[in-house]
Amino acid sequence: MPGSLPNQRSLHRSRGPPRRCPATHGEMPSRRENFRHLPAQARLIQPIAARAVIIWGERHITDPGSRPVESSAPTVSSVTAEPEGEVKARTGGAALVECLAAHDVPLWTCVPGESFLPVLDALWEAGVAVINTRHEAAAANMAEAAGKLTGRAAVCLVTRGPGASHASIALHTAYQDGTPLVLLVGQVDRELLGRDAFQEMDYALVFGASAKAVLTVDDADRIPKLVAQAMQVAHSGRPGPVVLVVPEDVQYDRTAAPVLIAPPAIAPALAETDRAALLERLAQAERPVLIVGGPGWSQSVGDDVTAFAERADIPLAAAFRWQDAVDNASASYVGYLGLGGSRDLRTLVTEDADLIVALGPRLDDPTTDGYQLDAAAGRTVLVSQAPGDLGRPPAPALAIHASLESVAAALREAELPPSADRKAWRARLRAVQDRFRAPAGHDLTLDTAAVMAHLREALPTDAIVTNGAGNYAIWLQRFFEFRRFGTQLAPRNGAMGYGVPAGLAAAALHPDRTVVTVAGDGCFLMSGNELATAVQFGLNVIVIVVNNGMLGTIRMHQERAFPGHVIATELRNPDFAAYAASFGALGLLVERTEEFPAALARARAHQGPALIELRTDPDQLSPDLRLS
Repeated sequence: MPGSLPNQRSLHRSRGPPRRCPATHGEMPSRRENFRHLPAQARLIQPIAARAVIIWGERHITDPGSRPVESSAPTVSSVTAEPEGEVKARTGGAALVECLAAHDVPLWTCVPGESFLPVLDALWEAGVAVINTRHEAAAANMAEAAGKLTGRAAVCLVTRGPGASHASIALHTAYQDGTPLVLLVGQVDRELLGRDAFQEMDYALVFGASAKAVLTVDDADRIPKLVAQAMQVAHSGRPGPVVLVVPEDVQYDRTAAPVLIAPPAIAPALAETDRAALLERLAQAERPVLIVGGPGWSQSVGDDVTAFAERADIPLAAAFRWQDAVDNASASYVGYLGLGGSRDLRTLVTEDADLIVALGPRLDDPTTDGYQLDAAAGRTVLVSQAPGDLGRPPAPALAIHASLESVAAALREAELPPSADRKAWRARLRAVQDRFRAPAGHDLTLDTAAVMAHLREALPTDAIVTNGAGNYAIWLQRFFEFRRFGTQLAPRNGAMGYGVPAGLAAAALHPDRTVVTVAGDGCFLMSGNELATAVQFGLNVIVIVVNNGMLGTIRMHQERAFPGHVIATELRNPDFAAYAASFGALGLLVERTEEFPAALARARAHQGPALIELRTDPDQLSPDLRLS
C-alpha cells in the first residue's frame, strides 16, 4: 500500500538527501528560485524557457496492447534554441512540477507515496495546492471530473503498484468519456525494472487498453519533452487519459532542460463544402434530429445550436449524460437518449427521423441503447472534432471533421426555409418529453421525483450536480432540468463511486457555486469516506444519498432474468446522517417528501459539507418499475 514499508530492505533503499548534480552544475539551488516568477493570482504557471520548440510529427504512439492514439502526437525538437537566461538545474521532481504546471493544470490530487516524494516536495516548494484524498480511486476521479469541467487535463499523482491499480477506474472513465487527464505514477528505480521489484508493474501492459498513451521517463533531461507529449496526446483529437510513469531515481536526478509547451489541440474550421452539404440535408429533411454533446462543447456552442434549432423548428436530443449541453427548458429540447431515457423518444429517433445529426458526440453504446442507430447510418451525419471517431463503422452518410465552435457559428447564421413538417415533428417530440417528465403518480411517502423537481426549483442555474451510476440516477436525469453547460458531472461509462469525488472537484474549482452530489446507497459507500477529505479541505458539497437498501440496478436485472432469486444485491446500511456527522459534516435524515425542502435549505446554509439521507421505498426500482 502507498507509503508502506514491507521489510527492512525498503529502509535500506530509502532516500537520503537529494543527489548532487555533476560538478559542472554545482550545488542545487533552492527550488523556490525556479518558481520565483509565479503569478500571485494562480501560482501555477511556472517560468517557461524562451524559444522552446515543439514541432509536429506524423507518428502515432502505441504501447504493447494499447490502441493507437487518434491523432498525431507532438515530437519535441531535438535541438532546442538557446533560452534567454540560463535554466538552473533542479531535481527531476521539480522539473516535472514546473513542466506540468506550465500547461495550466486546473487541479492536483494525490494519495502520497514514497515513489514520488521529490514531486511532492517540489509542489510544496512551488506553493501549489494539492488535495490528498483517502483513496486513489477518489483522487483520480476528482482529476477526471476537473477535466470534464474545465476541458484541461488535471494531474493525479499515485504511487506504484497498488496505488496505480486503485486509480485505474478513472482511466477507463476518462477514456470512454473523452476527458483529458494525466495520471503520474511513481515507479521503481531504473536499475530494478524487470526484476519484479517491490510494487513494480508494467504500466504499458496494464493500462495500454484504457489510456491513449503510457509514457515512461527514462532520463531527467527528457522530462520536458515527455510532459509536452503527454499533454498534447491528452487534449488532441478525442481527449483522454495519459499515464506518465516516472522512476523514483529519475526524480532525484538533476536537469537543466528547459520547459517545453505542447501546441494547442486545434480542430479545423468547418469547410465550406461541408457547411453546404450539412445545411442542404437539414433544409430537405422533414423529421431531423440534432443529437448534442461531446468533447469540445461549450456554453457558446450550446447557445448557438439552440438559437438555430429554435428558429428552424429542429428537435435537440442530448447524448447520454450530456444533458447540460443545451438548456433543457428550450422548446427544441426533447430529452436525452440512453440508459433510463424515454423509450418513445428512442423509437421515434431510430425509426421515424429522416435525418440524424450527431453534433459532437459519439453514437456510443449507452446513447443508442446497444447501437440501435447503426441501421440508420445511411441517414446519419457525424460531426466531430476527433477524426478517429469519424472512421468507426458503420459509415455515416456524411462525416464532418471540424471544431464544434465553427459548426455552431455556421448554424447560428444559417436560415432554413420554413417547414410545417419540421414544426409538427418538433412539437411531437417535445410532447413526448413533457409526458416523460410528468410525475409517475405513485402514492409514495417519499417521492424521489418530487425531490428532484424541488432541487431544480431551489438551486441556481449554475449549480453543479454530480452523480455516479445506479438506478437512482434515472430520477435525476428524468426530473431535473439542466440549464447551463458545465453543470452536470456524471460517468458515461457507468462507474459507481464517481459522484462524491466529482462533487469535491467541483467544490474545489468553484467554491462560489452550489454543488450537489446525488448518490445511491451502494454508490455512495464506494467513496463515502471522502467526506473526510471534504471536511479537511473545507469543500462545500451537499450529498444526497438515496437509500433503498439494495443495489437497485442489479436487482432490477436480477428480477427480470431470474425472478425471485435474490442474491448479493441486498445492503445493510449504516445510519448515513450519523456517518456524516462522525466526519464533522452535517447529517440530516428525510423520510417524507414534505421534509426535503427544509433539509435542503439547512444544508445550503451550512458552512461545510452536508449529507441528506433519503429513505426511499425499496419496491420502487425505477420511476416506472415496482417490485410488487
